[in-house]
Amino acid sequence: MKNKQQRILVFQENKSGEQKIEGIREYGIDLFSIESISIDTPLPPIVDNPEAYLPEDISADIVLDFLKHPDLSHELAVMCRKKRIPIVSSGKKIDEDWALTPPT
Repeated sequence: MKNKQQRILVFQENKSGEQKIEGIREYGIDLFSIESISIDTPLPPIVDNPEAYLPEDISADIVLDFLKHPDLSHELAVMCRKKRIPIVSSGKKIDEDWALTPPT
């Protein structure tokens, strides 16, 4: 019997997570299904409406946050908490206790 693939949803800015995505694909073989959402437009220093840049709804077993803008990372962590989806935001300081923020 084949195991169910874990669904990974990756958020990135300007291809910031591409190396990690390729590593997961290479070493994870058939263990993971990866979807990527890339924000490639210039962002202002303060994003007053982060929901304009993020999807209205998300579905995954885990979310990986490679966004560079702190306003977007914070909003993404809030979305994940509401949906009870684990999120990993490596090396970030996010004021949202739902996000795992290990050092890089």
